[in-house]
Amino acid sequence: MEHILAFIASFIIQIIEKTGYSGITFLMALESANIPIPSEIIMPFSGFLVFAGKFSFLLVGLFGALGNLLGSILGYFIGYFGGRNFLEKYGKYFFIYRKDLEKADVWFSRYGQGIVFFSRVLPVIRTFISTPAGIAKMNFKTFCFYTILGSLPWSFFLTFIGFKMGENWQILDIYFRKLDWLIIVSILLVIAWWLWKHIKNLKSNK
Repeated sequence: MEHILAFIASFIIQIIEKTGYSGITFLMALESANIPIPSEIIMPFSGFLVFAGKFSFLLVGLFGALGNLLGSILGYFIGYFGGRNFLEKYGKYFFIYRKDLEKADVWFSRYGQGIVFFSRVLPVIRTFISTPAGIAKMNFKTFCFYTILGSLPWSFFLTFIGFKMGENWQILDIYFRKLDWLIIVSILLVIAWWLWKHIKNLKSNK
């Protein structure tokens, strides 16, 4: 695992060093388009480059948030046009039924703004939240508004940390990785509960 993370970090650093702000946007777009490229490396390293006098703090934060928006839009449309049809046809094999999709529709209709906004600061979840929003057919303009609203503070926060840490910015990755594992364990527990609940319902209906 450490070798994989080291490779990803090296890839991120090379992209940003060679392409500048456009590289930040590209990498942050990948992260928000269901590809686990960690913003916890992208933005702190960019913040270090601000510290080194190579980048502008304002532009780093803005281009990072822009990348989040672009990638999130792609993830949204994947869910909107592809994910919905797939789950309606094959969701039962994953214990996801039409009534579950209808509940998700209601949930996103009522609480979608908060879900999209706050998910932007949660590791792992922030990478994949756009597709469920698309599957639930959340209003597109509302989705974009709360995506950028949540992405801006996160982008600037990570840039600021990298700036303040300077050449020691890589130390941050250790702490972010621990948080990532906490989120992953939480997601696995939710999935386990979901499976247990649906299997129990199937048995009770026989």
